[in-house]
Amino acid sequence: MSEIKSGIGRRTFIGGAVAGAAVTGFPHIAGAQAKVIKVGMPTILSGRVAILGTSSIPGVQVAFNAINAAGGIDGRKLELVTRDSKGRPDEAAKVTRDLINNDGCEIILDGEASSGSFAVHEVIRDLGVLCLHTNSESSTLTADPKQKVKTAFRCARQGIHDAVAGGSYAAKIAKEKGLKKWMTISPDYAYGRDNTAEFIQYAKVFEPSIEVVDQLWPKLFAPDYTESITKTMQVKPQAVYSALWGGDLVAFIEQSNLYRVFQNTAFFSGGLGDPPILTAIKNLPQGLNTAYRYNKKFPDNPGNEQFNDEYVKLVKHEPTNWGWQNFVAANFVIEALKRTAGKTDGAALASEVSGMQLKTPLGVGGTITMRDTDHTIINYPVAWGKTVSKAPWVVDYVDTEWSKILEIEQQWKKEKGWA
Repeated sequence: MSEIKSGIGRRTFIGGAVAGAAVTGFPHIAGAQAKVIKVGMPTILSGRVAILGTSSIPGVQVAFNAINAAGGIDGRKLELVTRDSKGRPDEAAKVTRDLINNDGCEIILDGEASSGSFAVHEVIRDLGVLCLHTNSESSTLTADPKQKVKTAFRCARQGIHDAVAGGSYAAKIAKEKGLKKWMTISPDYAYGRDNTAEFIQYAKVFEPSIEVVDQLWPKLFAPDYTESITKTMQVKPQAVYSALWGGDLVAFIEQSNLYRVFQNTAFFSGGLGDPPILTAIKNLPQGLNTAYRYNKKFPDNPGNEQFNDEYVKLVKHEPTNWGWQNFVAANFVIEALKRTAGKTDGAALASEVSGMQLKTPLGVGGTITMRDTDHTIINYPVAWGKTVSKAPWVVDYVDTEWSKILEIEQQWKKEKGWA
């Protein structure tokens, strides 16, 4: 079985130098054997946020390696075929069609950011194969009934879920420390705007004294955040929330360090908690607040540590949030294929995935559910913690009960007219 080989340093990884590692994950099976089941993945494999794709692929490979070693699905091995969208929605749509029509992929694991996932979503609406969006966190993708596609699902955390947990966490700290004057600095696209709006909405619900005095929207994949940092220093907020992620977040924090922004300003981030991101930052500030992304000790069970170890064998760094989400998505696919005896018809597979309670070490209480009403996962880890300057990088996780998240999510859907 082929593996991703990488001897790169932490910073070139973030920069996208490992795009060449994103090869097809598995060799073709000899003609005398059963035909392979090809699974396509459009994702970002070059540029500043190549970490999205390069850390998604090994998450799938860990799952596919295990089922292939056990003989596959009725003797059919699973093969991952990847394509680089370069972070462009039009290219994401094109390579998805190519994967299905030209490469023979019968299932799609959409490893795009939200900017590309909506484009992939429309291709799936047209072609009808099973698709699991594995990285898009924009709530609208599955929460808005107008977006629903019968064979498309989301196996990724969702903005509204994180907003309830993050808002509750931030409000408690704001109340304790008197943090009333807030700014936001988030990327200017669907996820950045949706995630930020939801976080602030629920921070205010739990602590009404919070006031947002300014909001900045740098372009997605912007190389320089000096303008945003300068404006922050002029406004002098007590706290900042940011939905920046990947290499963008690394650049923002390192540039902010030059101006000592975090000495007098509390920082809350929805995307900082990925181990490779944390280790890529020179002089990681202590005490930054971040949502859980991945930690081999959370959930604390042997299966999670085994997943971590198998992942590290492939790419020599710990999983990202995208890594565990793709691992879980691959296992949804595997379980659906088992139940259909290897039948790859999109409608048949979708029928099995819808409502499935998947046993997984990454779930709260050992399972993650694919909700049938809106095709998105629930019961995954949702928590916030604080950074420290060395491993394990994030400590003091504060978990949020899913009953609370679901209650408030239902209210949010009614407000949107989506319930």
